[in-house]
Amino acid sequence: MALAYVPMSARSRDEGHRAATPLELFFDLCFVVAVAQAGARLVHALAEGHPLTGVIGYFFVFFGVWWAWMNFTWFASAYDVDDVPYRIATLIQISGVLVYAAGVSQAFDENDWTVAVIGYLIMRVALTAQWLRAAAGESGEARAAALKYAVGLVLCQAGWVALLFAPDGSKRWLFLLVAMAELLVPVLAERGHQTPWHAHHIVERYGLFTIIVLGETIAASTVAVKSAIDEHEALGELLPIAAGGLLIVFAAWWIYFAAPMHERLTSNREAIPWGYGHLLIFASGAAIGAGIEVSVEHAVGKAHISQVAANAAVTVPAALFLLMVWLLHSRHFKRGLAQQLTLPVSALAVLACTWAGPYAVLYAGLLAAATVAVGITLSVRGRPAE
Repeated sequence: MALAYVPMSARSRDEGHRAATPLELFFDLCFVVAVAQAGARLVHALAEGHPLTGVIGYFFVFFGVWWAWMNFTWFASAYDVDDVPYRIATLIQISGVLVYAAGVSQAFDENDWTVAVIGYLIMRVALTAQWLRAAAGESGEARAAALKYAVGLVLCQAGWVALLFAPDGSKRWLFLLVAMAELLVPVLAERGHQTPWHAHHIVERYGLFTIIVLGETIAASTVAVKSAIDEHEALGELLPIAAGGLLIVFAAWWIYFAAPMHERLTSNREAIPWGYGHLLIFASGAAIGAGIEVSVEHAVGKAHISQVAANAAVTVPAALFLLMVWLLHSRHFKRGLAQQLTLPVSALAVLACTWAGPYAVLYAGLLAAATVAVGITLSVRGRPAE
């Protein structure tokens, strides 16, 4: 049971057995709603033959999901005291996430960010209060860093509110400017003092969110396949897509968790690029599910796009996932040219499946599974030499 009040102070970076809390797991679970909304809009755009508009809109709304999650995750790793005020502030942030999710379709389809910004405002009020509380319990450079975070959050949120009053034609360009300002806040705030985030805890939190997006991919794909079978009884056309999609997701999970990344996250120099780079890992992981849905709709004649376009909806995000996992994780632990080339070559091979006709998703899945097998074989062979 949570204590009524605990003075907020920094947690130790060397704390043993640090693990995600039930509140953090609940926080992550609520993000499934926002991820699902973003994926649903991407499916609609791709199936209607608007890939550029769909990808841009998806990136914008997914950035909001990812950044809100990141803000909470890194703060919690450093200052989670799990008392009543902390829990209430976190639950308020969850409420903001749900409001943001409710505004995803308007932001995506109509470039109307009103509801989404209101959701962000709710989240930011709670998170700013948390940083001010952390500042009250700190002194010196640690206090200054906490105050910089609080000021940065307020200024960036003012930018999001101002964005609502900008002309429609300039909103997306201004969005990029405010997003860049958001990304600069941690860099500037921690220039004189590194907040005491816990490496093992951070890696676990990122792993859990990866599981969330891959789980959403499986859920969305399963619903799409079931609906198609119920309506069209096209089992022969759908089985290769379902099997290939499942293999891709299984391989994605296996490959992501193959590297002990907590061993490398020793400072912000490694942690910030690693943390920011996960935007593409999370977004591509969730987009695989959207792509499978598009392939299913194409197989039953509901998506009026070419076979190549339907295939690309799966192969492009799958290849991007493999490439980003190699760039952020795997390359730091690989020995020898063969190990280093496995994931980049696999990403190119999966991308090449785009032109493989109706069985493209199945071929991509088989390639992803083969990548896991090759990686295991090379790792076992290289172990005695190490």
